[in-house]
Amino acid sequence: MLDQGAPPQSPGQKAAPASPGVGARLMRRKPVEHLVAEGGQGDGGSLRRSLGLWQLTMISIGATLGTGIFVVLGDAVPEAGPAVTLAFVIAGLTALFSALSYAELAGSIPVAGSSYSYAYATMGELVAWVCGWCLVLEYGVSVAAVAVGWGEYLNELLDGTIGVTIPSVLSSAPGEGGIINLPALIVVMLAMVFLLGGVRESARANTIMVAVKIVALVLFCAVGFMGFKSGNYEDFMPLGMAGVSAAGATLFFSYIGFDAASTAGEEAKDPKRDLPKAIMLSLIIVTALYVLVAGVAVGAWNWTKFEGSEASLAAIMNDVSGQSYWGTLLALGAVISIASVVLTVLYGQTRILFAMSRDGLVPKALGKVHAKTGAPRLNTVIVSVFCGALAALIPLGKLVDATSIGTLFAFALVNIAVIVLRVKRPELERTFRVPFGPVLPVLGFLFCAYNMFSLDTVTWVVFGCWMAAGLVFYFLYGYRRSRLATSEVK
Repeated sequence: MLDQGAPPQSPGQKAAPASPGVGARLMRRKPVEHLVAEGGQGDGGSLRRSLGLWQLTMISIGATLGTGIFVVLGDAVPEAGPAVTLAFVIAGLTALFSALSYAELAGSIPVAGSSYSYAYATMGELVAWVCGWCLVLEYGVSVAAVAVGWGEYLNELLDGTIGVTIPSVLSSAPGEGGIINLPALIVVMLAMVFLLGGVRESARANTIMVAVKIVALVLFCAVGFMGFKSGNYEDFMPLGMAGVSAAGATLFFSYIGFDAASTAGEEAKDPKRDLPKAIMLSLIIVTALYVLVAGVAVGAWNWTKFEGSEASLAAIMNDVSGQSYWGTLLALGAVISIASVVLTVLYGQTRILFAMSRDGLVPKALGKVHAKTGAPRLNTVIVSVFCGALAALIPLGKLVDATSIGTLFAFALVNIAVIVLRVKRPELERTFRVPFGPVLPVLGFLFCAYNMFSLDTVTWVVFGCWMAAGLVFYFLYGYRRSRLATSEVK
């Protein structure tokens, strides 16, 4: 039956296409070809392709190897006992499955947005937004947590060299006896200065700091092994498998950052070839070091001593050697190496927001690139100030668990994205493929889910509030301003 209220249509006039419904708009996907074609393009300039395989691997190691072993080890050992080494393996397996999926997608979609862009190409805009919002939690809060750990070792270094420490009122967050964590704020601001100079300069500084941190950990193993007591392993799992699972979920924080190389997709010289290699190389190196250091640490110190010890590795070296200079030397290595984590993770955060800005989901100003340095300057300043404020005002423990749950959620989506992209785009060029078909991505998803549910209720409440805030922002801003919504991408 004809609609009597419809206006008459001229014989040659075509009917206007029906506007997509809400569901269709939420599921709109950005074609892989558009993602790749836009690589490097920003508002007012372009990112510069200057990173090779070595620099990419160092970025990934720099973002991963640091606070997890220097600081969070002291939180994990009381949960798992000597079985903390097993907890590292469980967390490493979770990271490995996801790393394989990251490697395949990074070789197929070599762009700056990391898992946000992968989700946009496979599962649609709403899922991409949720993933990007989780990455903001992962990277932004991770920077703050790492900066807090940096302050602990800075005090250890100051005490061992000049015999003074920063007063707790200026080195602790409110709620931990202080007013502000000034060292944590300072290291974030220093990282911001490096990033404002451009990615090439930042990569050089990071490579030097990564070399220092590896030497520091090897030195710890050499000294710590002299105090190794096999009796410390007799009660291997004092709190049962539940304790190991809880520690594994906490220690997953130690593996956050291997995906940082994927955020450099638009600044790599040969991203399709180098990104998968950098991701896998970095994870292998980091896992080997983690298990080795944790094994020596628990062998040198009874597991009950770790409770409340933030700078446990330095304390172990002092205890084993009977000389304070060993701990001071390790503290120097930790101060330098943890700073590299702040630098590289902060870098990853700015590039993810850069990609989201280009898609119209966050304000356009975050995608503006400085013509001389090729860096998104305003983006870098805003992110650094935000992360610095978190580091200065929020306790470490709360930051670690919030980071872990956001990361696990994003990693779970990446594992799904691999399967979806293989079904929808089987012809797409892949420079790396996850072996055994969909089996390993499915295992990666299940491991992420298992670790998420090992986290406490408070962490889930915080995560729920964060996601609710993100959805409100999306529907008020990104839903209508998205470039796909405004037909800027055809």
